[in-house]
Amino acid sequence: MTKFSADWSRRNFLRGALATGALVLPGSSVLVGCATSGGGQEATEGETSADNPLGVPTDSPIEIYIFNGGFGDKYATDVHEPMYKEKYPKAKINHKAEVDIAGALQSRFVGGNPPDFVNDSGDGQIPLGQLVSDKQLYDLADLYDAPSWDDPDVKVRDTLVPGAVEQGTFGDAPYVMHMALTVFGLWYNKTLFDKHQWEVPTTWDEMTALCTEIKKAGVAPWTYQGIHARYMNWPLLTMAAKLGGADILKAIDNLEEGAWGNEAVKESANALAGLRKSGFFLAGSEGMDHIQSQGQWSAGKAAFVPCGSWLESEQKDVTKGDFEFAYMAEPLLSSDAAMPKETLRASPGEPYVVPAAAKNPRGGLEYMRIMLSRAGAKGFTEQVSSLTVVKDSAEGVQLPPGLTSAQSALKAAGDNVINWMYPTWYGDMENPGINAVTGDLLAGRKTVDEWAEGCEAEAKKIRDDDSVTKYTR
Repeated sequence: MTKFSADWSRRNFLRGALATGALVLPGSSVLVGCATSGGGQEATEGETSADNPLGVPTDSPIEIYIFNGGFGDKYATDVHEPMYKEKYPKAKINHKAEVDIAGALQSRFVGGNPPDFVNDSGDGQIPLGQLVSDKQLYDLADLYDAPSWDDPDVKVRDTLVPGAVEQGTFGDAPYVMHMALTVFGLWYNKTLFDKHQWEVPTTWDEMTALCTEIKKAGVAPWTYQGIHARYMNWPLLTMAAKLGGADILKAIDNLEEGAWGNEAVKESANALAGLRKSGFFLAGSEGMDHIQSQGQWSAGKAAFVPCGSWLESEQKDVTKGDFEFAYMAEPLLSSDAAMPKETLRASPGEPYVVPAAAKNPRGGLEYMRIMLSRAGAKGFTEQVSSLTVVKDSAEGVQLPPGLTSAQSALKAAGDNVINWMYPTWYGDMENPGINAVTGDLLAGRKTVDEWAEGCEAEAKKIRDDDSVTKYTR
């Protein structure tokens, strides 16, 4: 699971260092120059063959950094690294697991001595957009155009779910490989719903009627991650797209003026703000972080919580009794909605990159090809209880109930799967930007119109900032 760092000083230190091309290393007065790719990737490729389509130097060491967060690093040490070692027995694998990726690697990126493969995730994530704009990342096109690990007649890109390559694309080139496939939506305790014979709502009218019944039963209908209110942007934008069409999301991503003031977006914001007005939020939710709010939900204090499909894994150690995790797509705001009720947001996540200045970048690409094999993807799912971007890779894997329900919803959605890119392209626009504005809306400190104006202002900051590279879709 990826979260954007709130460490302003470290992030801006890195930005400044990368922009100027120099860094003063700790304990030294020496300025170290910034190495960039400079379009010289081809020089690192060795001889290619049917068995080695990426031209991997078979006896070169490979240095791997894994974010030691919610997914841990056993999927690397127990699945992917043994697969790499089996194929390249002469290659030494140097494995590191870190909680703070930026703290461990920012000076190495700037100094031109990065590892060969990095899981750039967590609160200490180095902003991906900044790494791309500063030419610190290796173009992954060769990976996606290479023969897949399992079938030489099928390219890697053709083994992946729609949107997997696009999620890591900046401009015309893919620079980030995302492994996990997160299904976003609303979560509830099926055991509780069965006990009270509550029907899962598919429209907002049904949702508000159910919330009234839930409240009568002594349970708060909703809680949310108040300090990280961007969790509520997810159902807000999903319901807006279902109502008005997916092009609404493209307009937001493309920083179009007035995109946040679209009537469908405002209607969705009004629906969620109405939960507070109706007393449907668990008291104190606006001041809770994700651990607190999700903990209250796991304890049965609230019926619904918005989150991605990592929730079950994240909460499993604190959820007791006969609690059964279950997923539902967000309800339709209107019967004449532009998209069907099954529509949901599914987003490739958990980013992996190959630094442009890596000593063994072709090894890094090969490591990604291994991860995107059926065995690599299946092992990932078994280790971390997450779906992956590899098509049908979870078949035959015993999934927990919540993830099973999310997978079923994903299949029911078919092609009606949506996503948006602005948090990846413009991290500061999302957090603290729109995160804070949505927090004010849900706490009653802003009206819907004021919220839309605030979101527009955050988009304008990015749009008017010439130092920020812009992307469109």
